[in-house]
Amino acid sequence: MDISTTENTSKKTGSGIGYRHFMAMLMFFGITVGYGLRVDMSVAIVAMTDNSTNPPFQTYPEYYKYKDTVLSSFFWGYVVTQVPSAWVGKRFGPHVPLGIAMLLCSITALVTPFISELGIVALIVSRIISGFCQGFLFPSMHNLCSKWVPKNERGRLVTFVYAGAQFGTVISLPLSGALSDNPSLGWPSIFYSHGLAGIIWSLLWLMFGSNSPAEHKRISHEEQKYIEASLGDEHDSSQRKIATPWAAIFTSLPMWALIIAHCSNNWGFWTLLTEMPSFMKQVLDFDLKKLGFLSALPYLTMWLLSFVFSFISDFVINRQILSVAVSRKVANSIGIWIPAATLILLTIFADPDEPYIAVAFLTLAVGVNSAVYVGFQVNHIDLAPNHAGTMMGITNCLGNCVSIIAPLMVAIFVDESSGQSDWNIVFYISAGVYFFGNLFFITFGKAEIQPWNDLASIKDIQENYVAKVESASSTVPNEKSTDNPNSYSTSKEKY
Repeated sequence: MDISTTENTSKKTGSGIGYRHFMAMLMFFGITVGYGLRVDMSVAIVAMTDNSTNPPFQTYPEYYKYKDTVLSSFFWGYVVTQVPSAWVGKRFGPHVPLGIAMLLCSITALVTPFISELGIVALIVSRIISGFCQGFLFPSMHNLCSKWVPKNERGRLVTFVYAGAQFGTVISLPLSGALSDNPSLGWPSIFYSHGLAGIIWSLLWLMFGSNSPAEHKRISHEEQKYIEASLGDEHDSSQRKIATPWAAIFTSLPMWALIIAHCSNNWGFWTLLTEMPSFMKQVLDFDLKKLGFLSALPYLTMWLLSFVFSFISDFVINRQILSVAVSRKVANSIGIWIPAATLILLTIFADPDEPYIAVAFLTLAVGVNSAVYVGFQVNHIDLAPNHAGTMMGITNCLGNCVSIIAPLMVAIFVDESSGQSDWNIVFYISAGVYFFGNLFFITFGKAEIQPWNDLASIKDIQENYVAKVESASSTVPNEKSTDNPNSYSTSKEKY
């Protein structure tokens, strides 16, 4: 088949480049901006509390003892809105709520330099507000991916969307380091630049985003049908309201395997993300400018490797080399157990006199972690596409409770005079959490559609029953129905 024939076939079937790719790009940059707004404080707090950083700008050395509280406070607000934001997205659609939430988060970042002048409490409150707003990000993205991404493209497109986290980190950390080290711009410019980027993205998202292909005005009919046909029976595209099966979700062992995997990953990931700049400055003695670049290097590696793992995942699944379940577990084991082993090696071989050895180990630990994007990270959609946003809200809520604890745990073992041996304790704990979390996932995790994916509300079933009885009565007046409205099946064929 020649190229022109292939292109024409793609246009007719909707399988070629289309609006779903534009949506994926928008979502990618949304997570990029979101992570930039999260991690900017990791570098900014170092500059804000150091009198020797850039004298022309106000610094707050008295805030240093609250550093870990400031870094952790983002998650105090973040966990609160995870499940509510998933409910809002399911009830009204995630498009507009996500745009408004990110706009408010960006404005909060923009005014952070002024808030800092009001005291440490005001600074902590601003971070809580930022986290509260960003609680809409991941549940909304999972909801959108479950509707926009064809099943056979799930590994690649979902990974691409979530790789915005690493891209945002890669851009934000060196940019923040360079800005804070610039005597003309200083640490306040970190918040100005990130806040402005967030405002621009929010406006673009509100103008061009959409809840689903069925609601989008610009998507072609062929592409809409292609996406819906690919998702098939696993996603309900009708207007019927599907009740959230809370009891079934919380009593599902595969769901708990997903929760444990998410929590263990967040412990290690956020310990490294929030504390790596402090470790590199305190133990490895890097200056701020070099600190920003070297802190970003592991996340650049993670971003690049995410595309490798996503391609391999889709390849082995589409060629039926591995089942979806086995593929998810192998990817998760690579993404969590290899970093666990690397952190142990870091405690053995890292030498403060040879700082780049430590950087190499940290780069490997964080880089290989990208395999989880085709492991537990996409498993919500495997288990129950109709409830993917809600499930992500639940796992992300619990996972980020762990993200609150992890930086505070570091403060127990590490202070400003700590050396390599104290930081080794932090690495040992993270490696242990990584190991046992993934062990639970590979033992109890699954990737098959769960029976509770398509449970309709009792009200819907009873309404269908009443319609059925009335219809039967009109055709056979004397016949009594033997159906019981309270005896309902959860199978899809019943309704």
